Amino acid sequence: MAGQEESAHPEFWEKHHFWIRRLHSLMGVIPLGVFLVMHLMANASILGGAELFNASVERIHSLGPLLVPVEIVGIFIPLAFHILIGIKIVTTAKNNAGIYKYRANIRYTLQRISGVVATLFILYHLFHMHWIGRPLSFMGGAQFDPHNATESAAAAIQLHWIIAPIYALGVISTVYHFANGLWTFLITWGITVGQRAQRVAGGMCAALGVVLCIVGLAAVSGFRMYEVEENLVAPDAQAMSVQTESVAGGS
Repeated sequence: MAGQEESAHPEFWEKHHFWIRRLHSLMGVIPLGVFLVMHLMANASILGGAELFNASVERIHSLGPLLVPVEIVGIFIPLAFHILIGIKIVTTAKNNAGIYKYRANIRYTLQRISGVVATLFILYHLFHMHWIGRPLSFMGGAQFDPHNATESAAAAIQLHWIIAPIYALGVISTVYHFANGLWTFLITWGITVGQRAQRVAGGMCAALGVVLCIVGLAAVSGFRMYEVEENLVAPDAQAMSVQTESVAGGS
């Protein structure tokens, strides 16, 4: 019986591999890619000042009690599916970039590496900023307060010097994974047929990736440089700072 159960999973994967891969590709663009673009643009509104960013957050939270169901159905379920299938692909795919130095093979490898880095970053980001991290608030989770959006986001980024670089690396990895995935999506779904169409699409996707990277990194820089009033820093952040100073003073 155990042997039959173990063999069932590979059989299911092989039987439905075609449609699973295409659904995986689709989820990476819609809704996840669309959300990524909107999320980066909303965060970049910090460059226009605190009022503009606060207004963008208020528009999102105007959904009220519908916000959580929308997040679960529109983001978390597709994200979980995309990550799980991505893990399956990474653990079963063969990497030949070290043997054949072709651009496609290198891009293939970078797509897998960026996917792993992006996954780790997204999990950290959810812990760090989202309400999901609330049970671990004593460890620095759930730092973002939508009712005090700019101050809480900036305070969370400025809590430790390593956080901004983590976000910068996460933005670059996530954007590369999306931009390159968008290019392969167009090929996989038969939208770009022929080498010329694929080259044009590749250039457009690369340009989109560069723009999104600039937008995302500018947002990180904007929060990093924002002047946070000390009395408005998140209570958990203050507690962690006090604990750090106490340990340093006692050593």
